[in-house]
Amino acid sequence: MEQRRTIERGYRIGLSQGQIASIIGKSPSTVSRELARSFSAPGTRSPKGRTARSGGQGYQRPYDAERAHRFATIKARRPKARRLDHAPLREQVWELLRADWSPEQIAAMLPVMFPHDPDMRVSHETIYQSLFVQTKGELKRELTAHLRSRRTRRKTQTGGAKRVTLGITDDITIRARPAEVADRAVPGHWEGDLLLGGTGKGAVITLVERSSRYVLLAPLPGRHTAELARLSLAEMIATLPLELRKSITWDRGSEMAQHAQFKIDTGLQIYFCDPQSPWQRGTNENTNGLLRQYWPKGADLRGLTQTDCDDVALRLNTRPRQTLNWQTPGQALNDGLVATAV
Repeated sequence: MEQRRTIERGYRIGLSQGQIASIIGKSPSTVSRELARSFSAPGTRSPKGRTARSGGQGYQRPYDAERAHRFATIKARRPKARRLDHAPLREQVWELLRADWSPEQIAAMLPVMFPHDPDMRVSHETIYQSLFVQTKGELKRELTAHLRSRRTRRKTQTGGAKRVTLGITDDITIRARPAEVADRAVPGHWEGDLLLGGTGKGAVITLVERSSRYVLLAPLPGRHTAELARLSLAEMIATLPLELRKSITWDRGSEMAQHAQFKIDTGLQIYFCDPQSPWQRGTNENTNGLLRQYWPKGADLRGLTQTDCDDVALRLNTRPRQTLNWQTPGQALNDGLVATAV
């Protein structure tokens, strides 16, 4: 308000817009817009009693700071057009949400997808607000179901299977890994684990490539014995080109009891984490958290097929990741292969 009073005083004594701007520490264009808004404000009247219309030029009269402030306050209270009322933008956002992209991923990638269309921009906060305020009924239930859960506190989990961590002998520890594994400089080094369903309800083998976060998944619908795990994991590795077969880091679950035979079968060395140290496979732990969006703790995984697993892996591998500077894991893996081939 004080700046508007200064504008009024300067205007009345004939100072230029540049001089007024210098006094209040604003640009001349800011002062010009403030004066123009006041002159064309709805409700201002000319000496002949005619009323200025919204959007018109109005009738110039001495700038009145009180009137200008009232008009600005009223205008600020008016509801703004909601950003997702723009139909093409809204449909694109809904489509990406259905593909399990997060609002943050959508907001970051829209300028990349539509570099020359300023209307195709929206903040992640607006997307969240639209989901929980604008959308209603079945659409709201459908779209919010694609959001990953975020808890402020961890809660005790029940109904999940317990890992058995016995039977690992002749293991090579994580401390023996080459330096290139730790710094993620070269593709082909993986982290692995089992994503467990409910007790006796199957599991999913998860492999995550460390440099790109690229995911491979395979079902273990029955008992996850060491032999079944070894055979399934060997089939997964067989789908990879040789340059992506370097090492796997695993925890000490008993499903890896046949790791020596696995190395003979595939040529891959398995490195084992220290007991009770899941952070040593942080990439895989994070990915398993993402997978819980599709297969919650305690879920029955016995009916899963390889096609089911491939569909979920495709969703994760084509979703941009902030940790990859908004590349998808598929893009990052391809770039890594090209870079190391040079």
